[in-house]
Amino acid sequence: MASAIQKIALNASRDIPFNRLVLSQSNVRRVKAGLSVEELARDIERRGLLQSLNVRPVLNCEGAETGCYEVPAGGRRFRALELLV
Repeated sequence: MASAIQKIALNASRDIPFNRLVLSQSNVRRVKAGLSVEELARDIERRGLLQSLNVRPVLNCEGAETGCYEVPAGGRRFRALELLV
């Protein structure tokens, strides 16, 4: 018997002000690798951001959106952008 394939819902990209972003405590990278954050910032400044940040809304204790967004992946890009802002 074939199992049903679960569909993934994608949200459209949008611009979110940097001051509405916070780095998530659940960010997965724990080991430094590759370019330093400063080198990454210089690269982003020179070439632009090649891969956007993935974010999810921060919810309050009632489960309502707060207007802020956490960055669960892309912490190095977040820190590099922080240097450029």
